[in-house]
Amino acid sequence: MQYASRARYLPPRPSVERWVRGALEGHRDDAHLTVRIVGREEGRHLNERFRGLVGPTNVLSFPFDAPPGAPAAGEIGDVVLCAPVVNREARNQDKPRDDHWAHLVVHGVLHLLGHDHDTPAAARSMEELERRILAGLGVPDPYEPRDG
Repeated sequence: MQYASRARYLPPRPSVERWVRGALEGHRDDAHLTVRIVGREEGRHLNERFRGLVGPTNVLSFPFDAPPGAPAAGEIGDVVLCAPVVNREARNQDKPRDDHWAHLVVHGVLHLLGHDHDTPAAARSMEELERRILAGLGVPDPYEPRDG
């Protein structure tokens, strides 16, 4: 767990660890990963460098790719969350902040496990998996429209 942001709200380490364990449950027992929470500038830099997109995004996943012949030793990669973006989205979507953080941590870890949302079928499958994991963590469906 790495905190590299001065945002007003950052989720506590025990919460992030619980969300990660929820995402890994039933998929991997020996997984090692890093969760890094960054500020706007680092988020922007990473999104532009690795995705070619301008500006910061909420979550990025970087799967670990062991060099040829080297054991991965359970490493699955890194999840990077941009605190100002995640907090702004929670506020704009009128979602409890921790619920939105939980969703994006789970989303990022699922990417490390090989899930994606590149096609409509893959997106439906990933969203359903997210819903099940989050329900197990006591987090409501993030895709359900909220009454406003």
